[in-house]
Amino acid sequence: MQSEQPEKPKAPAKAEQRGRILGIGGIFFKSANRDQMREWYSNHLGLADKGSGMMLPWREHDDPQKEHITVWSVFSSTTDYFNPGHAPFMINYIVDDMDALLDRLKQEGVKIDDKRIDESYGRFAWIYDPDGNKIELWQPAPAKP
Repeated sequence: MQSEQPEKPKAPAKAEQRGRILGIGGIFFKSANRDQMREWYSNHLGLADKGSGMMLPWREHDDPQKEHITVWSVFSSTTDYFNPGHAPFMINYIVDDMDALLDRLKQEGVKIDDKRIDESYGRFAWIYDPDGNKIELWQPAPAKP
């Protein structure tokens, strides 16, 4: 049996272009046994999510002064936060310019959720891949001096 060949990827967005993904801002998944799952990950892998997620700090390769975090968190299996997506997970990507990215994605025909959230720690928007998986986009708030 021959394996399926991957599709040839499109050229990535140019590094100078605004509206780029900078990294993974969060990895979220559902569990029917949320507390037990959190305990297992804490005990065996050191990922201690006590309710607001485990914060994993990292720095940008091209600008090591810029520090970010990736949030790892277990959600209840009954959460509607991933809706209308049906996957038991959701990935959050950190973006450098939400408006530029959403404008480009709209032109490219990507399904974009109308909902937007502005928090003290950044702006959020959601898009959907061709399988209907919900993807969270996060533009962190500028660092305060």
